[in-house]
Order: sequence, then C-alpha cells, then structure tokens
Amino acid sequence: MTVFDDMADEMVNFKVPDFTVVVPARYGSTRLPGKPLLEIAGEPMVAHVWRRACQSHASRVVVATDDSRIRDAMLPYGAEVIMTRDDHPSGTDRLAEVADILALTDDALLVNVQGDEPLIPPALIDQVALRLADDPEASIATLAEPINDVDTLFNPNVVKVVRTLQGRALYFSRAPIPWDREQFKAPPSMLATDAWLRHIGLYAYRAGFLAAYRDWPASSLEQLEQLEQLRALQNGHAIQVALACEVNPAGVDTAEDLARIRALLV
Repeated sequence: MTVFDDMADEMVNFKVPDFTVVVPARYGSTRLPGKPLLEIAGEPMVAHVWRRACQSHASRVVVATDDSRIRDAMLPYGAEVIMTRDDHPSGTDRLAEVADILALTDDALLVNVQGDEPLIPPALIDQVALRLADDPEASIATLAEPINDVDTLFNPNVVKVVRTLQGRALYFSRAPIPWDREQFKAPPSMLATDAWLRHIGLYAYRAGFLAAYRDWPASSLEQLEQLEQLRALQNGHAIQVALACEVNPAGVDTAEDLARIRALLV
C-alpha cells in the first residue's frame, strides 16, 4: 500500500465544506503565449481544467481572466467567467479581486486551480478545501507528496516543505530541506527515508485572508526564495499541508509538456 492509498482511504465518507473554485487564466505567457486557449483534444486547455473543477464538490466554479478571448472561448461551455484587472502582480492578488466581486464573507473558502493543469484530479480539489475547513485557525491549505529521488530533492525548481506534527507548514524552500547532516556530507546517490516532501501548488484560502494579503509588501523571505506563500508565513499566518490523496500529474509549462498531455488526451 502506498501513501496515496492511505490518504485515499481517509477521504472516504468525508463531508466536503462549501467552497468556490477559481480558475485564473491569463492569456500572456512567456513560454507559451495564449496558453489557456491552446488546443488539447479539440478543446482549449482551460476548458479541460474548468470541467475537472466542476467534477469536484465545489458549489461554484469561476474562470477569472483579463482577456476577452478567454471569456469568449468559455462562455459556450456555460462557464461562469469574471473579468479582472490586467495589472495584478500575482495570481493571489487576482483571487482577492474575485472574492471582492463575488462579495464573499471573510470565512468563505476559495480553491485556486491553475488554468494550465488539465489533468488535475477533482479529489485533490476537494481535499485541499476540506483540509482548510478542518483547521479554523489556518488561513491557507495546500498539498504535498513524498520525494523519492535525489535529483528531485536537489532541484531548485522543485519546492520543498516541512510540517509540524499537526500538519502546519514550518517552511517552504527551493533548497533540500530538511538537511540530513549525516547522510549529506557527500552527495547522496539515494534517499534513505521518506522525510522529504514536494509542495504541490494547489491552494485553498479564506476570503478574509486574501483581503489582508494584497495590502502586505513582499516579504524578505518571499523575495529570496521567490515563493509567495512565504509572505503569509512571515506575517504569522498558518498554512495547513495535507499529503495528497492521489498523484497530481504535471501541468503545462513548456511545449514538451503540451505534447505529452495531448498524447494522453487524444
């Protein structure tokens, strides 16, 4: 039995809280211009993401975009589309605007599902919302999965996370944390334990937190690591981190990623 089997067992017979999914979709992309509208199996990528979000237990699924081409592509599907400003410095700021437009209460839960993850399992969307609802003092919830190989652990493009015994994040880093003082004296060829966790960038937020977040300047740790979630930690907000109940397939960042997913969704 794998760790994913254990987590899946815990998700059986759960009661999912009321929450809204927001799918932010920007047309501009350095590597893949117009990425949300790139075709996969005859449909725009963002349509695949929206459909998977609709398969979760979310009470509402909203596509948030600053481009009329994305709005026009999604309206025929019956999607609810909200037009946002085009000057947001981050996706979290865009989410805060959506919470304002929807007039959500401070306790309302939002799950941010990136518009470039056409294979995201709906169960993960439910899981991250449930994890936040289960910790009333947390402002954010997110997911992680075990790291099993050395290359992944030492890859700075892979974000690592360490947690308390209660599942709250202690720190996120691009560095290999925790550092094994004994085993890492020389570069390891394999990992002896499952002590390391890879962060999965799926987030649930409380709407009230988003309103506060956008007024904070970027924190010193955030600027060093280039990780937005460190702004929340450095301002004293708790982040719950659950072990993913399913494998989360990689999203689309490059042309190679797009080709791989097109081959899967023929």
